[in-house]
Amino acid sequence: MGVLDVVPAGVLTGDNVRKLFEYAKEHQFAIPAINVTSSSVANAVLEAARDVKSPIIIQVSQGGAAYFAGKGLANDKQQASITGAIAAAHHVRLVAKSYGVPVVMHSDHCAQKLLPWFDGMLKADEEYFAQHQEPLFSSHMLDLSEEPKEENIETCAKYFKRMAPLGLWLEMEIGITGGEEDGVDNTDVDNAKLYTQPEDIWEVYSALSKISPNFSIAAAFGNVHGVYKPGNVKLHPELLNKHQVHAEQKLGKKKPLFLVFHGGSGSTKDEIKTAVQNGVVKMNVDTDTQFAYLAGIRDFVQNKAGYLQTQVGNPEGADKPNKKYYDPRVWVREGEKTLSTRVKEACTDLGNVDRL
Repeated sequence: MGVLDVVPAGVLTGDNVRKLFEYAKEHQFAIPAINVTSSSVANAVLEAARDVKSPIIIQVSQGGAAYFAGKGLANDKQQASITGAIAAAHHVRLVAKSYGVPVVMHSDHCAQKLLPWFDGMLKADEEYFAQHQEPLFSSHMLDLSEEPKEENIETCAKYFKRMAPLGLWLEMEIGITGGEEDGVDNTDVDNAKLYTQPEDIWEVYSALSKISPNFSIAAAFGNVHGVYKPGNVKLHPELLNKHQVHAEQKLGKKKPLFLVFHGGSGSTKDEIKTAVQNGVVKMNVDTDTQFAYLAGIRDFVQNKAGYLQTQVGNPEGADKPNKKYYDPRVWVREGEKTLSTRVKEACTDLGNVDRL
C-alpha cells in the first residue's frame, strides 16, 4: 500500500492532510517543504516529486508570496503578499493533479507583525470554501515564537477555531529558530530559547487538540536558518523524543505529536534521520534549493557567455543568431533542473522516495 491508496493526487485538505502525515510517521519518512517564489520554482518542485514518486509540500513565505505577485506591487498592507500567496495556491491547485502527486499547499512563517497577511489568506480560504466545500490552501503556519508563550498559544487557538471548520491544518512554532531568513533575523537570540521544553509542547497540545487533531508543532532543538555556522548553537534532534515520550505518558498513545523540522538546509543526514525517527513529518528546505536554482542558471550563463552578449553574433560566426540561448525557456529551465535535483536529494534524505 502506498500514499495514493490513502489520499488522492493533487492539493490535499482536511483529514487527508492528517492521513498523509500519519502515513509518513507510521512508515518513518518525512516530506520536504520547499519555498517557492514563482510558477517556475513550483513546477520544478512538482516535477521532482513526480520523478521520485512521492508526496511534496509547497510553501510560500510572506516575502516569497509578494515576489510571486510581482515586485512592482505595493505591499504596505500585505496586499502583494496576500495576492501572491493566493496566486501560488491557485497555480499549484491547477497543475498538481497533472503531476500525479499529493501536495500540501502551505504558507510559511507568519509572525505577529504579519498577521494581516494571514488574515488575507484565511479570507481567501473562507471564500473558496463557500464555493468548493474545502479551503484554498492545505495549511498555514503561525510563528508567534517571539511572543510570550501564553500569548503564542492563545493566539494560535483563536485562529485554529476559525480554521478547523474549513479543514485547514495549523502549524505553530514554539521556541525560536535561529539565523536569518526572509527578513526575520534571530542571529542574536538567547540560546536557551533555541531549545523547546517538553512541558511547553504539552501545553500546546492540550490547547489545540481540544479544537481539532489537525495541527503540527515546530519545536526548536537548536535549529538555524541558512547553512552558515551557527556559532555555539548545536542541533539536538534527539530532544524531540523527549517531547513524544512526555506526551505518550499523558495520552497512552505512541508518538502522538506531529513535529516539524525548521532550518533543515545544511543539516547532516544523521541529524535528519534522528529527527524523522522522533516523529518529524515535515522538514523545511529553502536555502539549499535557492542556491540550486541559481547554480543551473549560473553555469549556463558562464558556459554560454559567448552566445549571450548580443542577439546576433557568437563564437560560431558574426551572423549567427543567439535566440535559442537567451530564450528564458532555455536558461530558466537550467535552474529548474538543478533545483529539481536538489529536491530529489531532500526527498531521499527524508526517506520520501517511491512512496506513491
